[in-house]
Amino acid sequence: MIGYWKRKMLLSWDRWSRRRQRVARVLAARWRRRLIFLLGGVGVGAVAVGFTKLADLAQLEFNRLLGHWPYACLVVTPAGFALCTYLATRYFPNSQGSGIPQAIAARQMADHESRRRLVSIRLAVGKVLLTVIGLLCGASIGREGPTVQVGASLMFAAGHMSPRRQPGLILAGASAGVAAAFNTPLAGIVFGIEEMGRSFEARTSGLAIAAVLAAGITSIAFLGDYLYFGTTGVFIGSFAGWLAAPVCGIIGGSLGGLFSRCLVLFAHGLPGRLGGWLKANPVLFALICGLGVALCGLASGGSIFGTGYAQAKGLLEGTGAVPGSFGLWKLAATVLSAVSGIPGGIFSPSLAAGAGIGASMASLFPGVPVGAIVLLGMVSYFTGVVQAPITAFVIVTEMTNDHAMLVPLMAAAFIAHGVSRLICKEGVYHALAANYRR
Repeated sequence: MIGYWKRKMLLSWDRWSRRRQRVARVLAARWRRRLIFLLGGVGVGAVAVGFTKLADLAQLEFNRLLGHWPYACLVVTPAGFALCTYLATRYFPNSQGSGIPQAIAARQMADHESRRRLVSIRLAVGKVLLTVIGLLCGASIGREGPTVQVGASLMFAAGHMSPRRQPGLILAGASAGVAAAFNTPLAGIVFGIEEMGRSFEARTSGLAIAAVLAAGITSIAFLGDYLYFGTTGVFIGSFAGWLAAPVCGIIGGSLGGLFSRCLVLFAHGLPGRLGGWLKANPVLFALICGLGVALCGLASGGSIFGTGYAQAKGLLEGTGAVPGSFGLWKLAATVLSAVSGIPGGIFSPSLAAGAGIGASMASLFPGVPVGAIVLLGMVSYFTGVVQAPITAFVIVTEMTNDHAMLVPLMAAAFIAHGVSRLICKEGVYHALAANYRR
């Protein structure tokens, strides 16, 4: 009888011990997963800060060169485009363009190797290097899209031992990249929901938000708590001002839709001999595009080179000395930069082009603050390009801290989205992502 109860107690103890070990393994795996997201977010934030410093330095050096010799762009810009395209195709394949389509495609793929072709440490290094070279030679590109691919690559590398978690890690890294690049945590979260995933999985949403916050805090630790475009403080208080929202939405959405249509057309391949020639001669085509950007720069007084951040900020503050046609020249230069095949984003250049388009429409609405029309132009054109209206008005509101303009910006964004879809059926990032899934 004693032996029976002794055996029963030993069996119970064994079961309890095994259960305790299982619980310990589950808890350890859970905290390990959380740690990957948090440390990954910190890493993305730190890399984004370094990327920002390098990009700003590259633009400064190019502007210094133009100060010594305004026509240097006719040599430096085409040569830089050709060099970037050669390096991208030869050493860093799949680093071309914004980087957001690659992150979207990688998240939708099923196997590790296919994802690694689009998001990896090698690609992250190449993306940063070639984007900085592009800015150093005057390309009309931004660093925010590339930061998304870099962030996705870092998180993917951090979670390479857990293939099941890779889609969530890629989404978190991409969202953290937006948050750190613009110092806009809320916009990073919205971008992840609306553009990267079109939805959040319940099991990864909290961890993705944690990664975004970690990246944002890291960025603030290095750069301080700043507003990307500063505080505008403008608002609409008249009928003419409210009328500006649909007008800007229609015009900005139309131009943004045309921009996207051009990118999708070139990405999917032009028909006939011209399309065959472009595929066979990518470096020469990039050189021609670089020459086109240089000519746009000369026509605009040198205002269209780089990200366009300074010009957009100047227009918002009323201190921007740019020609009235700046918006259209910036649009043309960004199209040429985007289709050339060099790595570089369209976030900042699109916001700058939208600011210029808005400023050129300000004379149609006398009595309305110019800054308000500039904001409406930024949101409308940016929405027309990316077809992500919620991301557009959230990111602009968060970058300017102007909550009084929230409702007009929402109205302009949704009108621009509807108009853009009449011209380009699918958002440019998802349309371009289809090329990488083949």
